[in-house]
Amino acid sequence: VYRGSVKDFQGFDANQDAEALYNAMKGFGSDKEAILDLITSRSNKQRVEICQAYKSLYGKDLIADLKYELTGKFERLIVSLMRPPAYGDAKEIKDAISGVGTDEKCLIEILASRTNQEIHDLVAAYKDAYDRDLEADIVGDTSGHFKKMLVVLLQGAREEDDVVSEDLVEQDAKDLLEAGELKWGTDEAQFIYILGRRSRQHLRLVFDEYLKIAGKPIERSIRGELSGDFEKLMLAVVKCIRSTAEYFAERLYKAMKGLGTRDNTLIRIMVSRSEIDMLDIREVFRTKYEKSLYNMIKEDTSGEYKKALLKLCGGDDDAAGEFFPEAAQVAYRMWELSAVKVELRGTVQPAGDFNDDGDAQVLRKAMKGLGTDEGAIIEVVTKRSNAQRQQILKAYKAHYGRDLMADLKSELSGSLAKLILGLMLTPAQYDAKQLRKAVEGAGTDESVLIEIMATRNNQEIRAINEAYQEAYHKSLEDDLSSDTSGHFKRILVSLALGNRDEGPEDLTQAHEDAKKLADVSSNDSSDSLETRFLSILCTCSYPHLRRVFQEFIKMTNHDVEHAIKKRMSGDVRDAFVAIVRSVKNKPAFFADKLYKSMKGAGTDERTLTRIMISRSEIDLFNIRGEFIDLFDKSLHHMIEKDTSGDYRKALLVLCGGED
Repeated sequence: VYRGSVKDFQGFDANQDAEALYNAMKGFGSDKEAILDLITSRSNKQRVEICQAYKSLYGKDLIADLKYELTGKFERLIVSLMRPPAYGDAKEIKDAISGVGTDEKCLIEILASRTNQEIHDLVAAYKDAYDRDLEADIVGDTSGHFKKMLVVLLQGAREEDDVVSEDLVEQDAKDLLEAGELKWGTDEAQFIYILGRRSRQHLRLVFDEYLKIAGKPIERSIRGELSGDFEKLMLAVVKCIRSTAEYFAERLYKAMKGLGTRDNTLIRIMVSRSEIDMLDIREVFRTKYEKSLYNMIKEDTSGEYKKALLKLCGGDDDAAGEFFPEAAQVAYRMWELSAVKVELRGTVQPAGDFNDDGDAQVLRKAMKGLGTDEGAIIEVVTKRSNAQRQQILKAYKAHYGRDLMADLKSELSGSLAKLILGLMLTPAQYDAKQLRKAVEGAGTDESVLIEIMATRNNQEIRAINEAYQEAYHKSLEDDLSSDTSGHFKRILVSLALGNRDEGPEDLTQAHEDAKKLADVSSNDSSDSLETRFLSILCTCSYPHLRRVFQEFIKMTNHDVEHAIKKRMSGDVRDAFVAIVRSVKNKPAFFADKLYKSMKGAGTDERTLTRIMISRSEIDLFNIRGEFIDLFDKSLHHMIEKDTSGDYRKALLVLCGGED
């Protein structure tokens, strides 16, 4: 099925189009609207014919005339559309390696994403256009393992056999693990050989097998074992093997997000993919970034340049509100990755040489007399497990007849005080306190209620209920009921029971549950959409729900999260989305919340503090891994950049390391 956004123009006449372009550029000024309308609505093959007809009719070079008449980004875009794909790639690579410096990102994008045939065509076009050998030019302009992998890709010799050997899949996964994670140093040659030569179908299965035996995706190992441009190239190869459309969707998003636009990248991708997989890229873009590619281009560009890009894009998926097979495939793959059992690890471990009385003395000394030694307090509190902190509380009381919490509260202030005091509470006490703050006073902080209630397991929920009753002499359920309403209240009350099933998946029942979630035809108010989602999402076990989500994708070509966002609103939508994300990949859910707490102007210190405290002994190490996978920057780096003083020092100790 053709997945490009630009198709052959029906009733095409090369001479007529050549004449129209000549008239648009004749005389003073040029009719840019006519030029962009014509060129963006013809296929590349038809544009090549127009160039030939233009030369035959007028004895002039159409590309040269377009360059003369047009300017800036619009000119670059239109001229790029006139070149055959292989010659377009050749020009991009020539520009990338000419002059001072090298545009490694351009080399990576083109060579990691092209098929064998496209590579062969590129090499021939480069030779024809510049009378030079592409491999020799790249070898002369790059170095090290980066150069070696580029040369391998330039051969266009990736295996294309769809028949896969299970034994070879297992062996390649094992070889990659032994070449990186299990080896002192890294055997880069093994990564180059396997990732540069094996077929796409084979490598997808290798990546699945690697995840099973390593307990982490291959991307995370590449980030840990490789570096620099070589690391970026290998990550691009892996992304393109998994989904070329997803790779380009990410490249387009990064080209436009934040201040400024990377126009060269935007032009190159919009031109090169317009007749290959632009529809797939659009679908994945809409799913991953909750915004259509069309709208992002519209907001980020202007003038004729914008109009031409929007024509190449081919449509607005926000307006259509559809969800397509390629996006479903990406969602299904993300589900499969999340379903693999990975060991959860905190970043705070029990201190090996722990002495509760000695720690109590250090803390007392740090707070006695004039001034406070915040560094000593941070050193003790952040480097002890919660169970050890509880012992310190008792030792401090026994030794000095004083309440350590009260002393800390009087000596510390601001964000550091909230962090240190939070660490001294038991996890259940801390969660109970956060929930109490969320419901007391004017207004309710629904986001806190959702975050805690949607992510805690049965044992944690029951402990929170006990701590809440003990601290506030009220039941958590009563406070949630009095402070919320409607379906949202019912969701929270159901979660507060801590009665989620803990059994394995039931495939037959999962299929039936997926059918219930997919059914939009029921008019029975007692069986509303929200009631059906509540009865399944709030009561079924995590393994079972993962199977339900898988069945839902098979049945509808929709991800369940997409369906929730489309059919619900407000706090009910947010609560169900949080449950789904927690079931799919809890560390990724918290990584996203941490990123949002620090991105942009200002820092949401309440959220940052709450998550760093509550996950430090559960899965903060895994959250760090998801953070760098999702946002291409480490949690440590972002905390370092976004916070300051003793608060930053304490957070960085909890973070546990730079990735």
